[in-house]
This record gives sequence, structure tokens and C-alpha cells, in this order.
Amino acid sequence: MQTKAHRLVWPIMAAALVVSWSSGFVGIRYASGNADVMLVLFWRTLISGLVLLPFALLVGPGIGARALIQQMTFGVATMFYLGGFALAIGQRVPTGLVALISDLVPLAIAALSQPVLGDRLTGRQWTGTAVGVAGVLIVSMDSLALGTAPAWAYALTVAAMMVFALATVVQKRMRTIDMPIHQSLSIQCLTAAVPFAACAGWNGTLVPPDDGRFGFGIAWLVLFSTFFCYGVYYMSLRLYTATQVSSVIYLSPPVTMLWAWLIFGETLSTMMFVGLAVALFGVWLTSSRGMTVSKDDVSKEGPGLGSAEQSVG
Repeated sequence: MQTKAHRLVWPIMAAALVVSWSSGFVGIRYASGNADVMLVLFWRTLISGLVLLPFALLVGPGIGARALIQQMTFGVATMFYLGGFALAIGQRVPTGLVALISDLVPLAIAALSQPVLGDRLTGRQWTGTAVGVAGVLIVSMDSLALGTAPAWAYALTVAAMMVFALATVVQKRMRTIDMPIHQSLSIQCLTAAVPFAACAGWNGTLVPPDDGRFGFGIAWLVLFSTFFCYGVYYMSLRLYTATQVSSVIYLSPPVTMLWAWLIFGETLSTMMFVGLAVALFGVWLTSSRGMTVSKDDVSKEGPGLGSAEQSVG
């Protein structure tokens, strides 16, 4: 049985998701000024996981071995998503191209929703998906270039995007998102911190720089881009379809540019606003027919701290 959600719930959650998703740009830019990106990702995931660990152990149901393994697996998927993009950029894949591919996650989720979840998209939703992709392309047009990176680095970028999309729909299918958010996020972050530590150690050191910008960037990434962002993301997945939730990521490129303008004084282009308008229309087409919430889904919401990433935000 389906019950109508209040008409303002989805717009509010969508706005919160796209603002927090794109906020990873701010934290990464501050924290990576004098630090390797892998070091930033290590401290981001480690601190996030450790802050949530006492709550994960003391608040909520017991965590069985099967649930622990499942969440650790999704933690590895998150690591691959973030680390894959960082490694691709390090191999000279142009940042604009990496950003474009990462923002095609909604398209991959839409394609995977029918075979994995059995969610058949309507013609309107496919049209909205296509319009959303067009909006992303318009925003990214000025920064696109092929570069001279090795072929495997380009393949890694696409693979990282596909892994995150697959992890999203599999979590929805397996209902692992029904675990309280603070528990699942703690496990995933601590799992991801291990390979990030190995990569950061390989690149140099695990010691954070004595830099106020690094500390501010990590705090921003932990509180806003991790706790808040993933909290909204997983809560949205409980209430709405994966295609509908992921569609708002099409708004991430123009909103990221707004962040850059507000905080770093970067210039805005006319094409950015055109792309934003096109992406908004695509999100509206994709979402406007899916505003239902299952009573079963609502009844299974676990207690959480309401939070959670990058972009890579």
C-alpha cells in the first residue's frame, strides 16, 4: 500500500542533498592545499568513522557478522568511488572530464534500476534523465578536454562511477539501507579509511599538515559533506526510488560553481545558468511522478544521526 508524502518533503530533501553533495568541493579545496588528496580522504573517513563508532556500538540494534560484512563491502565501494577519481586526476585525466563522468551517476543508476530493482522507468523519466545529462554537458562544456593520461586511467574513472551506481541499487535491493545510518556510515567510513591509509602512506605520510586550512577542510568534509550529505542520501533512498534520488546529482556541477563563486570568488558563466535551468527541468521530469512513500519503508526507518560524501563530494 502506498501513501502520499507531503508535497514539500521531497523538494526539501532534494535541495539539502544537492547542496551538501556539491559541498565536497569546498572541503577538498581547503584541505588539499598543502596535502595529498589521499591523505585528505584518509583523515575524512577515519574521523567520520571514529566519531560515529561509540553511537554505532551503543545505540541501535546489534550488528551481526553478515550485516558487518555487507557494510564493509559497501565501504570498499565508496573508497573505490572516491579514490578512483583522485587517482585518475593524478594520472592527468582532465578534472573537467572526471567531474563530468562522476556526475553521470544518475544515468547509470537509471540503467541499473530495472535489471537490479525491477523499477521500470517511464518514458517521462527517461526523457528527464536525458535532459539532466544535457544540463551537465552544458555546464561542463568549457572545461572538457581529453588529456594525455593512459587509457586505464580513463577506464578507472568510468569504473568508479559504475561501482558507486551499482552499490546504490544493490543496497536498495538488499535493504541494507534499513540499518540505522550512524551504524552503516561508521562501518563504511572505517573500512574505507584502511586503503586510504595505505595509499597516503605510499605517497608520503599519514601525519596531517600543521595547517589551519587543512583542519577546516576536514571538519567541513566530516560534518557537512559526510554526516549530513550521506544521512540525507540514505534517508531519501528509504523513501523514494533510486532513480528519483540520484537525479538531483545532475544539479551538482552548477551548484558547485555557485560554491566556488560564493567562497572563492570564481567567475560565473552564462552557460552555467543555462545548464542549471536545463538540469532543473530534467530533475523535475524525472521526479514529478514518483512522490509516494511506502508505509513499510517508513515503519522500518531506524534511529540515525542524520548524516553522511563527494563528491566525491
